[in-house]
Amino acid sequence: MTNSFGDILRVTIFGASHAAEVGVVIEGLPRGLRLAADMFAADLERRRPRLKGETRRTEADVPHIEGTDSESMTTGEAVRISFRNGNTRSGDYAQFEHHPRPSHADLVQRRKYGLDYDISGGGMASGRMTVALVAAGVVAKQLLKSVNFTTVLESVGGVDDSSRFEEVIAAARDAGDSVGGVVRCTISGASEPLGEPFFDSVESVMSHLLFSIPGVKGVAFGDGFAAAAKRGSERNDAIVEASGRTATNNEGGINGGIANGNDIVVRVAIKPTPSISLGQQTYDFARGELSELIITGRHDSCIARRAVVVVEAMAALALAELKLRGGYA
Repeated sequence: MTNSFGDILRVTIFGASHAAEVGVVIEGLPRGLRLAADMFAADLERRRPRLKGETRRTEADVPHIEGTDSESMTTGEAVRISFRNGNTRSGDYAQFEHHPRPSHADLVQRRKYGLDYDISGGGMASGRMTVALVAAGVVAKQLLKSVNFTTVLESVGGVDDSSRFEEVIAAARDAGDSVGGVVRCTISGASEPLGEPFFDSVESVMSHLLFSIPGVKGVAFGDGFAAAAKRGSERNDAIVEASGRTATNNEGGINGGIANGNDIVVRVAIKPTPSISLGQQTYDFARGELSELIITGRHDSCIARRAVVVVEAMAALALAELKLRGGYA
């Protein structure tokens, strides 16, 4: 099983939802980068469940960092960041071995990795793994000091009024159901031409990472799918300054795969959580027929709010990799 990304900034995640630990190994970091545990606290807190309708599983999420010197500085060697799993209830998942959850990875993971593969907590396909992605993003942002990220939850369950998000999530929970959402990430300060025209375009590299987040089903830059309904005359971004600043930003800050100096804007669509407590008719392999599945345990009714910082982390990792390939100093 390989779960790595990057040519220069090589990132490998390890562990599983109910394994002893989860974490990330990062290779290719320059010497002299400070990585102290307290630097991770703010972003880890953004990921933590706190609203009604979000999982009741809580973990300490204290990063254990290896590969730095006595002053928490990188040495040029690989850095390993791990998080202990302590609050697990693996028995909640036993039935899914023969009665897999609809729209979840239970069935496909066991088909790919064998019947002994542990799907407790969702295995490696669990949202628990995103704590490792957040840690990688914190490191990546240390390489992007001139870049600023503004990442927000834009809509939940089709509602774009942020004052109602908690209400919408709670209502889904009370109904035994779930809702999805859209996260918008705006990146300013990436002023030099990152990216290449084709396979290593900003969109290609960033989308690769964003689609690696569990539950992501759509990624769009700038005006995204709305562009298909417009004419060029109403959509083109007129250049209004020698710096390359444009009057509009329908391209989302990218032309020909290369960052153009305007804000990079990306939206990420996150599906409703598959684990719902409403009864569902789905195939039971032990009985050889359709039967009702009732899912118990601790699950989010909406993962979109907690995914905001994960989206930001993967956007940062993409830009850090492109920077190290030769984008700007």
